Amino acid sequence: MSTKLRFRRLAGTYAICRLPPDAPFPAWAERGTLTSITRTAEELSIVCPLENVPAEHRAGIRWCCFQLVGPFAFSQVGILASFIAPLAASGIPIFAISTYDTDYVLVSGEFADAARKSLLEAGHEFVSES
Repeated sequence: MSTKLRFRRLAGTYAICRLPPDAPFPAWAERGTLTSITRTAEELSIVCPLENVPAEHRAGIRWCCFQLVGPFAFSQVGILASFIAPLAASGIPIFAISTYDTDYVLVSGEFADAARKSLLEAGHEFVSES
């Protein structure tokens, strides 16, 4: 049985950018209500509001962001799986970000309405737009 979750859609449009692994953290990425910066040996991955991103770093996809209403304890299992399973079943690709308290799921803007519909049909509760 999957966990029924509460979620909201964050206002605005988001970008997902890939920079070289040795690039410094760019100042433009640090503004906004949601920013995620992850460095690995292969890349510097940035999620932030699209409006912050300089043209040379913009990818073609415009993303919307759903926030799972948390916080969730580390001992809880299946939270993200429960949320993304209906999206996968509907053929909607995602980009997930986890934080200490909760999870964020980005979907291409073209799938935003279909994603919300799939999530509601799966029994998840839409609580607000922020």
